[in-house]
Amino acid sequence: MKKHQYNPDSCIACTSCVAYCPVSAATRKFAGPKMLGPALERFRGGETNTDFSLDYCANCKNCDISCPSGVPISTLNMLARAKQYKNKRRSLLDWMMSHSDIMSKLASPIAALSNFGMANPLTKLILKQVGITDTMSLPKYASKTFLKQFRAFKQQSFPDKVVFFSGCFINYYAPEVGMDLVAVMQKNRLEVIVPEGLDCCGSPLVGKGYLDEAMEKGRKNIAALKTLIDQGVPVLTCCTSCGLMLKMEYQELMDLDHMEKLAANTYDASEFLLERHEQGKLNLDLAPLPGRYIYHTPCHLRAQGIGRPSFDLLSMIPDFQIEAADAGCCGQSGTYGFEVAKHDIAMAIAEPVFQRIKEYQPDYIVSDCSGCRMQLSQGTGFPALHPLTLLRRSYEAKQS
Repeated sequence: MKKHQYNPDSCIACTSCVAYCPVSAATRKFAGPKMLGPALERFRGGETNTDFSLDYCANCKNCDISCPSGVPISTLNMLARAKQYKNKRRSLLDWMMSHSDIMSKLASPIAALSNFGMANPLTKLILKQVGITDTMSLPKYASKTFLKQFRAFKQQSFPDKVVFFSGCFINYYAPEVGMDLVAVMQKNRLEVIVPEGLDCCGSPLVGKGYLDEAMEKGRKNIAALKTLIDQGVPVLTCCTSCGLMLKMEYQELMDLDHMEKLAANTYDASEFLLERHEQGKLNLDLAPLPGRYIYHTPCHLRAQGIGRPSFDLLSMIPDFQIEAADAGCCGQSGTYGFEVAKHDIAMAIAEPVFQRIKEYQPDYIVSDCSGCRMQLSQGTGFPALHPLTLLRRSYEAKQS
C-alpha cells in the first residue's frame, strides 16, 4: 500500500509552500506549488491537468518541508506530471534528461572519447538545439566506474555488513566518492556489499513524468535488495536523491511490495555513522584537516527529516574549520539547471548561496549532493567535496 491517501483538502491555503518555493521566487512562469498541487488537484477529478507550467516544478521538496498540514505537495505535482505526460509527445530533451543511466552505459566504456566529444563546440551547439545549456559544463565520465573499482578492491572481512546503493552519478561520474564510503566503512570495521542487479533509483524518470518506468526500476532494486534487507543489513546511500527515493518516494509515488521494509532499512551514510556514534561504535581516531570549509545542505537531505548528519560528523574532526552556508536551494535539482529553458532560473535560485560562499572564501565547498557540488563549484569557482571524502582523509591522516 502507498504511504499516503492523498487528500488535497488537508491544505489550509496558508501559502507557506509558495513562500518557501525557490522556483516561485525566481520566475512567474511557474504557477506555484499550492495552485498546481492541492488547489488544482481538487478540480482534476481523475482528468489530466493541462497546465504545463507544472514542468517548471524542480521537485526540490521545499513545499513539503514547509507545509504545516503535511500535504505531500510535490508528490501531487509529480503524479499530475506523470498523468499529463502520458498525453504529451515527449521531446528528445525529456528523454535524455530522464535516461542518463542508459546514455552512461553506452558512453562510459569509452570515457575519454565521450568526454572529448562532449567538450567539442559542435556537440555543444547540437545539444543546445536539443535544449541543453552550453553555459554550464556537463559532468565528465570517469575512466573506471565505481563498480569496476569496487570489484577490484580487496576488502577486509568483518562480521558487520552494510549494503551500498551507489546510484548512477557515483557509479559513472564520481566513483571516488563511492570508494571513499568503502574506506570509511572499513575504518569502522564494516564490510560493504554491492549486490548484483541494482539499477537507477528512478529519480530522474519521476522528474520527467516517466512514472511507469521508475516503478520498474523500483521493483528491480527491491528484488536485488530483498534478501539482505530481510536479514537486517542496512542499506546506505551517499546520494541524497537516491536516499530520498528509497526512503520516501517509492512509498509516496508507487505501490511496490516490500517498499516499507526497504525504507525502514535505508540510511544516508552519514546518518548511519552518526547513529553508530550515538551507540559508541564510531571510530573517532580522526586527524585535523587544514583549510576553511563551507557546508551546503541539499534540499533532498532536508526533505528526509534527519537534520545535517554529515555536518555533525565533520564537526568531530579536531580543529576543523567549517561553517554551514544556510542560504537556501542551489537551484540545480538534478538535471533542472542543465536545461536551456530553466538554466537562468536555476542560477537565480542559487545566487544567495553563491554570495554566501564568495563572502566566506572557503578552500572547499562541502555537500552531500552531486548536483549541488557541480552547481556551487561552477557558480563560485571554489572546488567542492563530498563529506565522506573529508572523513576518509581525516582517518588516513591519523594513520600516517
